[in-house]
Amino acid sequence: MNITEPDLLFINCRVLTMDAQHPVAQSVAITGERITWVGSDDEAEGLASRAKRIINGQGQTLIPGFHDAHIHLLAYAASLQAVDCGPNAVSSIEDIKSAIAHRATSTPSSQWVRAVGYNDFDLREHRHPTRWDLDQAAPDNPVRLSHRSGHACVLNSLAMKLVGITDSTPEPPGGTIARDLVSGAPNGTLLEMDDFLDGKIPALTRDELTSGVAAASQRLASLGVTAIQDATPSNSVARWDIFKTLKAERVLSQRVTFMVGAGFATEFRQSGAGCDTQDLHLRPGAVKLMVTRSAGTLHPDAQEIRQIVGELDDQGFQVAIHAVESEAVSAAAEAIASATAPDSKQRHRIEHCSELPPDVLTQVVASGALVVTNPGFIYSSGRRYLEEVPEEDQPGLYRVGGLKRAGVMLGFGSDAPVIDPNPMLGIYSAVTRKSQRGSVVAPAEAVGLIDALEMHTFGSAFAGGLETQLGAIKPGHLADVVLLDRDITGVEPAQIAETQVTRTLIGGSTVWNAEES
Repeated sequence: MNITEPDLLFINCRVLTMDAQHPVAQSVAITGERITWVGSDDEAEGLASRAKRIINGQGQTLIPGFHDAHIHLLAYAASLQAVDCGPNAVSSIEDIKSAIAHRATSTPSSQWVRAVGYNDFDLREHRHPTRWDLDQAAPDNPVRLSHRSGHACVLNSLAMKLVGITDSTPEPPGGTIARDLVSGAPNGTLLEMDDFLDGKIPALTRDELTSGVAAASQRLASLGVTAIQDATPSNSVARWDIFKTLKAERVLSQRVTFMVGAGFATEFRQSGAGCDTQDLHLRPGAVKLMVTRSAGTLHPDAQEIRQIVGELDDQGFQVAIHAVESEAVSAAAEAIASATAPDSKQRHRIEHCSELPPDVLTQVVASGALVVTNPGFIYSSGRRYLEEVPEEDQPGLYRVGGLKRAGVMLGFGSDAPVIDPNPMLGIYSAVTRKSQRGSVVAPAEAVGLIDALEMHTFGSAFAGGLETQLGAIKPGHLADVVLLDRDITGVEPAQIAETQVTRTLIGGSTVWNAEES
C-alpha cells in the first residue's frame, strides 16, 4: 500500500463502487481530489493511523456522486424563485390565481410575475388556465405561467401584448398558439414557443440569477448530485459565459457538461469556447437537437433531422436528440444509424425515449445510440399515463429494463425543473415502476437496485464521455462521492424513495453535510 497520508479515509461503509472489477468494499482513501485506495476495513487498519481525517460510515452506503445527465440548471434556478404552482402547492385554477395574486401584491406594476409547475391533468378543472384567468389574478403585471412539462406556458393579456402576440400572429414553425373555440382569439396557452419568446421576456437580473443558482446548487448537493449535463436547447456562447462566471465565482459546485444548442454549434466552435478540454468543472458536451411533434407533425422533419445529424457527425460533434413521441424516437434512431460509422466514437444519444413500442425499440438498438431517460417521470406522472395513454401503448413508456436487456447503454437525468431532481425518486421508480401514488406503469421495465444506481452514476458519466474520471469509486477517479443514510441494499423497495444523503463530496471536499445544515 503506497499511500502515505490520505487526506480522508472512509471506513465501515457499504461501498458500492460501480466498478465491475471490485464491486463492493468497506473503506475508501482520498488524497487531494482523487480516490487513491479502495478495500476492506481490515486492510484499512494500516492507513487509519496515517489518515489526516477519518469518517466512520457506521454501515451507511457510500456510492459515486449522482450524475444528472439531463437537466436545465438555469431554468431550475429560476423555478426556485417563481410562484410554485405544482401539484403539491395547488389543486385548482382558483388556487393558481390566488398564488399569483399574492405574488403580484409585492411586485411593482408592469414587472413580470413568473409562475411554474402547473399541470392541467392535476387541476380540478382538468384544463389549462387561460389568459383571462391570469388577468383576474394580476391585471397590472405581465404573467408567464409555465407548464410542468416545460413545453407549454400561459401568458396573460398584458404579457401577450408585450411579446407581440395578437389575433393575427402566425404560428411559428413547430409551435402552437391555442385559441378560444368560439372567438378564435388566442387564449394565452402557447405550445413549443420558447424560441419565439426568447429575448421577449426579460431575463433574471444578475442578483436573481446568482441567488437562484446558489440555491439550486445547494439543493442538488443535498440530493447527492455532484455532476450535471445541462441540456438546454438555447445554450449559446453567451450562456456558456454565464456558466463560466458562476463557476469562477464559486456559486455553482457541481461539475457541468454544457450541451450546445444545435443552432449555436458553429458559433460555439468558431468562438473557441470550451477549448480547455482538461477542465472537468465546466466542459462542452453534445449538441442538443430538439425533435418535437406537438403540432401534429415532426419538427424538423425526418429528412432534415438526418441532414443535421449527418453534418454534426461529420464535424465531430456528439449529438443528443430530444425525442419523446415514438415518431420522434424513430426518426432520431434512423438519423443516428445513417450518420454513425461502425468505428464512430461520438456516442450519439437519444434523450427521453418516452414512447418506445417494440418496432422502435428495435430501431434504437440497431442504431447504436445511447439513451438518457427519465424514470422520475414514472414517479411524478404515472397515474396520468395510466389514464391517458392507451393500454396497448403503456408497456413502451420510459423503458429501462428492455433497453438494458438489449444491450443499450443507459444514463439517467431528471429533466428538472420539469420534475424534482431527487435521484432517489427516479431510482425508486426504475426499481418498482411505481408512481408517487402507487400506480404501477410497465412493470416489465423494472431493473434491480444496483443497475438503477449504476445508470445514475457510471451510465450518465459514460453518456457524457467522463467514465474514466467519474461514475465509479476506484483509484484514480475523482473523489466525487455520496454517503447515504442507510445500507440501501438491505431495505424494502418502498424505502428507496425515503433514502437521504448525509454527506456529499466533490473533488474530496465536502459540499453538503446533513449534520451542519
